[in-house]
Amino acid sequence: MWIVAVAWIYVVGLMALTETNLVAGIMTFLGYCVLPLSILFYLAGSKRRRLRNAQAAKQRASEAIKSSEDRDNPDGTPPV
Repeated sequence: MWIVAVAWIYVVGLMALTETNLVAGIMTFLGYCVLPLSILFYLAGSKRRRLRNAQAAKQRASEAIKSSEDRDNPDGTPPV
C-alpha cells in the first residue's frame, strides 16, 4: 500500500506544480493528496487500533485482578 501512496503523492505533486498560482497548487495538493490519503490510512489502521485497544484493556483487567488479589492478601500467603 505504501508504494501506491508514494506514487499518488508523486502524481498529485506534479499536478500541483502545473497549477497557475501557488494557492491553487497548495489547494490541489491538499485536496487530492493529503485529505484522501489521511482518510485511507485512518481506515486502513482501524483494525490495528482495535486490536491494540483490546490488548490494553485485557492487560488493565489482569493488572486490576492482580492488585485486588494483593489487597485481599497483603502478606502473600496463598488463600486457604
